[in-house]
Amino acid sequence: MSSNLVKGTAILTIGLFLSKALGLLYVIPFYAIVGQENIGLYQYAYIPYNLALAIAISGAPLAISKFVSKYNAVGDYATGRKLMKSGMLVMVVTGILSFLILFFLAEPIAHLVVVDDDQRYTLAEITSVIRWVSYALLVVPLMSIVRGYLQGNQKFEPTSVSQLVEQIVRIVFVLLGAFIVVNILDLSPRTAVKFAVFAAFIGALAGLAVLYKYWMKYKPEFNQLYASSPPASDITFFDMYKEVIGYTIPFILVGVINPLYQFVDMITFNNAMKSIGLSDVTDDFFTMLNFLTHKVVMIPVMVATGFSMALIPVITSYYTKKDQKGITRSLDQTFQIMLFLTVPMVLGLIVLSNETYTFLYSKSAAGAEVLASYAPVAILFGLFTVTAAILQGIDKHKWIVFTSLTGLLFKMVLNIPLIKLFEVNGAIAATAIGYAVAVAINIYVISRVLHYRSRMVFRRLILIGIFNVIMLVAVQLTLKGLLAISPVGGKMQALLYVLICAFVGAAVYGALSLKSGLAQKLFGDRLTKITKKLGFGG
Repeated sequence: MSSNLVKGTAILTIGLFLSKALGLLYVIPFYAIVGQENIGLYQYAYIPYNLALAIAISGAPLAISKFVSKYNAVGDYATGRKLMKSGMLVMVVTGILSFLILFFLAEPIAHLVVVDDDQRYTLAEITSVIRWVSYALLVVPLMSIVRGYLQGNQKFEPTSVSQLVEQIVRIVFVLLGAFIVVNILDLSPRTAVKFAVFAAFIGALAGLAVLYKYWMKYKPEFNQLYASSPPASDITFFDMYKEVIGYTIPFILVGVINPLYQFVDMITFNNAMKSIGLSDVTDDFFTMLNFLTHKVVMIPVMVATGFSMALIPVITSYYTKKDQKGITRSLDQTFQIMLFLTVPMVLGLIVLSNETYTFLYSKSAAGAEVLASYAPVAILFGLFTVTAAILQGIDKHKWIVFTSLTGLLFKMVLNIPLIKLFEVNGAIAATAIGYAVAVAINIYVISRVLHYRSRMVFRRLILIGIFNVIMLVAVQLTLKGLLAISPVGGKMQALLYVLICAFVGAAVYGALSLKSGLAQKLFGDRLTKITKKLGFGG
């Protein structure tokens, strides 16, 4: 990869990670302000919003970036500018349409959610929060085309910075607005939730302002390139958007698949729970599943895929050159890094589910149980993201469509019967089965197309498994010792226990990985040089 691409990937990855991390951390004070009994209303707004957003813009920055960079590579800067100008209008129209659709579908969606009078939230309350969050759709699509155009011109910093500013402004508005509504104006916490979901619109305006500032900074450079460019190619607007949409569809499916799984839960969970006489607790369990624990479960996915996704362009390069050894080596490294990082974090969440949930939210046996059950699905989330990216890299877009929809079909068919049998764990099981099916097909296609066979990965996975078992025993013994001295009594004590156990786990896992030379083999020469100085195996 070129240094610009490496730098760009790093900037985007760091920006996305910080943005996602903030997206978890703000939930802690927000939960404390509005309380467990009101926070569920927040996620009833965000699931349909995320779905509408993913459909409206998911993949647009990457697709537009790909289109612009393709024409820039041959010196045709005018065609990229042509797309930018027309795309601005298209995205404004898209934003207005998506806003109107979500705004007017808010009540029908709420009817799917409110199935019993015993539920905590009313039809009017759920309708209202969905409508408040829909305003953000007026702005976000416009941001997507600007980000795509800038990325296509190798300007990665604006996307990263605008995402971060958007998230920070949104979170400040959420927390400050909720605090003022509840503690100063002495209004209902549910009114605070309405202001909180409207924060998505305020954050989007801040992100757009950042992009405008960068646009003005780069405008002289772009104008100079445009002036030196030959006239725009005679590609028609129809063909131009046909090409962009062709790039976009696979990205849309990868971006929209998780919100779709959550939406299936949203429209089926409460009905299924009602049928087994649990209407009075269904809102609480749904909140735990698709908002509170989901935020935590996505942490291992972010970390692992952030490292492994950087290898995808390398695999694409080897595939183009038909370098079989390079393909096998890169795939080996991708899968190993992803599992090397994900599995220990998942095991940590399972063992420390009670302490983690107590620190982040409040002491809840039910919440801790949901977290422990849901955590292993993070491995499947990560594998799906990585395998889908590999298929994109080798232009097997139709398979992404097929595997995504097949997995979703399994989720839709199994969700209600499994919820009736196992309550909230049934919804988790249906998600796991859906993702497992999609991942299995993805891996089968990758192995056939790329002629990928690797006994070495299998042996390494056994080694990773052994190290994880040893680490797990060490963490469990540490936790038992701490609990024997003093049971968890509050948030700070829970955090202390999590930090101590995490340190023990990381020390044991790290020492085993370094002493065996596994970590050096996975993370390269730089780590090898450092570890040799420290006296570990190379």
